[in-house]
Amino acid sequence: MKSPARLVLALVAAAAFGGLVATGLHLGLQSQAQAETPAQADALPPLFHTAASDVAVSGLPAAVDGQPLPSLAPMLERVIPAVVSVHTRQRVRTRSPFGDDPFFRRMFPELSQERIAESLGSGVIVDAARGLVLTNHHVIEVAQGAESATVSVTLSDGRTLDAEFIGSDPETDVALMRIPAEDLTAVPLADSRTLQVGDFVVAVGNPFGFSQTVTSGIVSAVGRSNVPGVGYQNFIQTDASINPGNSGGALVNLRGELVGINTASFNVQGSMAGNIGLGFAIPSNLAGSVMRQLYATGEVRRGTLGVDTQTLDERIARGLGLDANTRGAVITRVHPGSSGAEAGLRPGDVIVAANGQRIDNSESLRNFQGLQPVDTAVSLEVLREGDTLTVSASLREIPRDGASYDPRLAGAVLADLPEALRRSAGDRVSGVRIESVEPGSRAARNGLRAGDLILASSGGPFRDLAGFRAALSESPDDLILVIQRGSSRGPVRLQ
Repeated sequence: MKSPARLVLALVAAAAFGGLVATGLHLGLQSQAQAETPAQADALPPLFHTAASDVAVSGLPAAVDGQPLPSLAPMLERVIPAVVSVHTRQRVRTRSPFGDDPFFRRMFPELSQERIAESLGSGVIVDAARGLVLTNHHVIEVAQGAESATVSVTLSDGRTLDAEFIGSDPETDVALMRIPAEDLTAVPLADSRTLQVGDFVVAVGNPFGFSQTVTSGIVSAVGRSNVPGVGYQNFIQTDASINPGNSGGALVNLRGELVGINTASFNVQGSMAGNIGLGFAIPSNLAGSVMRQLYATGEVRRGTLGVDTQTLDERIARGLGLDANTRGAVITRVHPGSSGAEAGLRPGDVIVAANGQRIDNSESLRNFQGLQPVDTAVSLEVLREGDTLTVSASLREIPRDGASYDPRLAGAVLADLPEALRRSAGDRVSGVRIESVEPGSRAARNGLRAGDLILASSGGPFRDLAGFRAALSESPDDLILVIQRGSSRGPVRLQ
C-alpha cells in the first residue's frame, strides 16, 4: 500500500501529464485550424437538419418503400380554407341599479352605459357555390333576432365577410348562415353512419380565438346522449381536443370529409377549465338533414307517433310478464287520431327498437323521433303479450296554430317544450310553450303572452302537444289553463 505522500505525488504527476496532453491537443488543433483555408473554416454544421442528416441522427427513414412518411398536411391544405372564425357583436345596455328614474339617470349617467358584447366560434363552409356555412345555434344565438347584432366570419386568407342568418334549430344546436360566394372552398359531407370507434379524426376550429387550430384524435364512441344543454342528441365522442371557440368547427376524417360539427366538451370543472379528452360533435348526416330543412323553410319540422311512454323498469316488466332485464319504452297512452293509433299501437306495448335502433328507455324513443324529419316511415319492434311484433308507422307533424286546438287560442303559436329544458329538469317539466301571440288576437285578449308555459288544463296535465289536444277534448266548454310566466304560476280562464 502506498504511503499518503507517494499517493499525493502520483496524483500531482497525473494532473501534470493530463495538462500537458490537453495543452498539446489544443496547440495541435490550433495549428491545424490555422493551416485550413478560410472556406474550410467557414464550413459550419447546418442550422437545420436535412432529411438525410435526420436519418443519421435518429435512425428514422425519410421514406418507406419509396413513399414519404404520412402527414396530415396535404389533407389540411384542402380543409383549412373551408373552416371560418365566427364573430358576433351586440350592443348591450347595462341597467342602472336605480332603474329608469330620470333624476338618478341625470345624476349618475355612468351607471347606465352601452357596451359591446362579443363572442367567438367557428363555422364550416359546406356549399361554396351558395356560400352556405354550418355552425352551432349557441354560437350565433346572442345575435339571433337582435336588431343591434351583427355576425361576421373571417376566412383563412384573412377576409372578413358579413354573414346572413338563414335559420337555426336549438334542439339539435345546428345553425345555417350565408356569406358572399366569392372564391370559397367547401368541405364535402361524409356519411357519418360509417364511422367506427377507433377511426382517426381531425378537429379544426377557432379555440380561444386561435384561428385554424388543428387537433387530432380518434372516434371514442358514437351515438352518445345525455350531454348537458342540448335537446335531441346522437353525438360522436372524440378525444381530439375541443375547447371554447371550437364550437361550430369541423371534425373531418383522413380524407378531409366532414363527419361532424364540433359542439361541446365535458369537464367537471366547466368548459373553460380546458379539454380532458371528452369532446362531442354532431354527426354530419344529422347536421346535413337539419341544414336542408333550414335552407328550404328557415325552420325544422318534427313529427311524432302520438303516444305517451315511460321507461320500462324491472317492476313493470314483471307485471307485463317480461324478463326483468328487458329494456324499452312502454306505451301508457295512445292519442286518438295519431299515427300510433292508426298503426295499431296499444297501451302496454313495449317498443324495443325503431328502424333497427335499440330503444332502451322513454328518452331514447323521444330522441329517435326528434332526430327524424316529418313523415319518416318507422318500423317498430314491439313486445305485446309475449309476442314480438313489427309495426309500421310514420312520424306525423303536430299542428302548432292555437286555433286548431281551440278557438279561444286563436292567434297563438304553440310548441313542445325544448328537450334541453326537460333534460335539465330531470324530465319533471311537462306541458307546451307559447312561441308567439298575434297582437289583438283572441289569445292575446285572454291574456296569453309569448314565452308562457301551459302546464295543465282543466282536462288534466299533459306532456306535449299531442297530450294537450287530448286534454282539451275532455273539457270543451269551461277551459282553464295553468300558466307559468317567469317564476309565477296561476290559472287563466279562457273566454
